[in-house]
Amino acid sequence: MKFETTSDGFSISLNGRLILRHGASSPSIFIGHGQERMEMYRGNFEVEDYIEERSPLRHVEVEDNRISLSEAKGRAPRLELTISDSVIHFRSLDDTINRLWIRIPAESDEHVWGGGEQMSYFDMRGRRFPLWTSEPGVGRDKTSEITFKSNLKDKAGGDYYNTNYPQPTYISSARYALHVETSAYSVFDFRRKAFHEIEVWAVPERIEFYSAPTFIELVEALSLRFGRQPELPEWVYNGAIIGLKDGINSFDRLARMRQAGVQISGLWCEDWVGIRQTSFGSRLFWDWQANDERYPGLRHRIAELNDQGIRFLGYVNPYLSVDGTLFPEAEAAGYFAKDQLGRTAIVDFGEFDCGVVDFTNRQAAEWFAEEIIGRRMLDFGLSGWMADFGEYLPIDVELSNGIDAKLMHNAWPVLWAEVNARAVASRGKTGEALFFMRAGFTGVQRHCPLLWGGDQSVDFSRHDGLVTVICAALSSGLLGNAYHHSDIGGYTSLFGNVRTSELLMRWAEMAAFTPVMRTHEGNRPRDNIQIDQDPEVLAHFARMTRIYVHLAPYLKTLSKEAAARGLPVQRPLFLHYEYDPRTYPIQDAYLYGPELLVAPVWHAAQEKRTVYLPEGAEWVHVWSGEAFSGGQEVTVASPIGSPPVLYRKDAAFAEIFATLREI
Repeated sequence: MKFETTSDGFSISLNGRLILRHGASSPSIFIGHGQERMEMYRGNFEVEDYIEERSPLRHVEVEDNRISLSEAKGRAPRLELTISDSVIHFRSLDDTINRLWIRIPAESDEHVWGGGEQMSYFDMRGRRFPLWTSEPGVGRDKTSEITFKSNLKDKAGGDYYNTNYPQPTYISSARYALHVETSAYSVFDFRRKAFHEIEVWAVPERIEFYSAPTFIELVEALSLRFGRQPELPEWVYNGAIIGLKDGINSFDRLARMRQAGVQISGLWCEDWVGIRQTSFGSRLFWDWQANDERYPGLRHRIAELNDQGIRFLGYVNPYLSVDGTLFPEAEAAGYFAKDQLGRTAIVDFGEFDCGVVDFTNRQAAEWFAEEIIGRRMLDFGLSGWMADFGEYLPIDVELSNGIDAKLMHNAWPVLWAEVNARAVASRGKTGEALFFMRAGFTGVQRHCPLLWGGDQSVDFSRHDGLVTVICAALSSGLLGNAYHHSDIGGYTSLFGNVRTSELLMRWAEMAAFTPVMRTHEGNRPRDNIQIDQDPEVLAHFARMTRIYVHLAPYLKTLSKEAAARGLPVQRPLFLHYEYDPRTYPIQDAYLYGPELLVAPVWHAAQEKRTVYLPEGAEWVHVWSGEAFSGGQEVTVASPIGSPPVLYRKDAAFAEIFATLREI
């Protein structure tokens, strides 16, 4: 990174590319003060900001690598910058500052990707993205009926930018990356042609820049910065993880699926802790230990499954229900976050109340890792679990570390991931036990071995259906999250919106070409078709699991590559074809490793799919064997059972890919 003074300020370039120019005539750094209004309702947020000051810092004074900024000559400096390596460090010289804006020069045809796990838009150019972990919303489309009704009922409709996992990091098509080191509410605004504007509701610690000659090397560098996951557990390659929440009946249903030819690696029963009924649907009883009434003799059942090569998985989150047996123990020890009066903070989670375990309290974090995850889960026989609800830290609680909950809110998923990872490591099961999370922020990569896409609607909708999990995998994968998967068939069923057989089969087709296949019954299991309720669906699903197992040798090589280099399993087309700009905006298809191109069908009643094939390779359609040259769009037949999948003719695994049509 090169720093130079100019006639009225300074400029910074990275490998010859201008990344910041600031001076009196054209300031790029602004500071000020704002008064925000934030209201949380069950993980959904209403956020407004009233800007009381936004001042350009036009006057620059430079001493060595230290830059002092003020509004005008003779005025006291309000902000100090220090340049070292590829980092800009910030120091506030004015305690009233709680807003900072900085403009990064942009090219008119530039593309930008990242922002954590984005669901609606992979290429973020042209839009504004607030970065705040929350429920992603139902429908996530202000023009849709389901979003309107969800907003009216529970403020839960969401918008295109809402995400469980934001991260203030982006990658530019100019082959550089920018990361803002802060946990404060922030905004990436990519709407201007000439610059990108970054807004932070605090003075950030620093802004980091990365550059590399190729996108692959840039992704490798970011994965080193944020953390890499271990290889997938060996047991995962045996088939799908079947999600059932039917109490003891789950075991009989699993057996019938196996008889139907379904390849199974795990049984996931989130209701292992018991359930309660609410207006939203069946909810779990948040008291993290086996429920003997719903699952009598569960430890013995788990051992029987293990003998058959099938693992058992459960569910946990960072909250304890007030009517559970663990709540009094945690409260007596002082493990909960407090309210403004110093009492245990109680949070309404939708017709039941809970306490928030305070992970900034080291003793509380250690207790949860050891007593709940370690003793009641791992020692009980669980091989994995959904680690849910990391985005729910209320912003009005008092925490043990004394930091404002508004500043801890984004960081909370990372603390939650660390608690889970610490428990797994304490039993020597890192890389063996598999927990998965939907919430995240900077650094979650270091602790969480697997992401899942959250609670999609059970439909083909553009902003909340099947297609959104592709965007989620691609955006998060660029930032060091190598493994991503989703609830097969979606999760959220509200206002009469129910999944169809077609949706369930199309989702399974996509899942067969992801790192992990896992089904979910959804929030209203009785209203929605399940894998084992329709012979056609079950037969189709069984075949998709056989395809997944058939691809295991290839997936294992991708897993090794992820652990060694940080490359994601699901990759944007441009990662391997960066000199083909037509690949840059594609978000409804992906490379499964370097050799397979997958373009899932994400519209209802669609039996043909047009796919762009990157130039520089010859591609073979898996089901027909027809070959196509790259650099063109082709239309392939895509009936149910034959999702658009093509492989490079020169692929090392060409024989395995070619024999997929025989399954």
